[in-house]
Amino acid sequence: MHPYIPHLLEDIMKAHREDGPLAETHSSGDDLEDHFEEVERWLSAEEPPHTFGYYCGLKAEDFPPPDQLTISDMKLVSTAFEKMMFTWNLDISFPEKLPVPIAYKMLVELLDTKTMIANCGVVGFDFCNGDPSDCVFKEYCSCLEHLNDDTDFSDPLPDRDDEDLPF
Repeated sequence: MHPYIPHLLEDIMKAHREDGPLAETHSSGDDLEDHFEEVERWLSAEEPPHTFGYYCGLKAEDFPPPDQLTISDMKLVSTAFEKMMFTWNLDISFPEKLPVPIAYKMLVELLDTKTMIANCGVVGFDFCNGDPSDCVFKEYCSCLEHLNDDTDFSDPLPDRDDEDLPF
């Protein structure tokens, strides 16, 4: 294990969101009103005012680059980071086959990404746009699996005899 990893894991633990909503993102009023306010904020597609690093206190430059860590170290840090994200009501989706160094780098880059922090739901980061030719995951995009199979979606209901129907 890289000697810096225990310190980094401790910093990630300290970055967990404390119980209760953040004062600057939580308005007064009942929960349903707050929920609708958050939904409207998300739907408006306005750029959030702060980066994720601003909220959690971590800095991308404090994370060693992937080439200085083992796969095991990156998995350890990534798991801790994702758990910390969840305390901020954030989630991230990666393709199963994405190499660990790429996922690690993308997680760290989230610290410099302007992020909406939700109190009444979960904000997800899903980098795939559904078009593998333009996807950030390139050859690891899980959409490729669907493009390469021979499934025919043009006729959603297969031919059946009326005798097969239960009524």
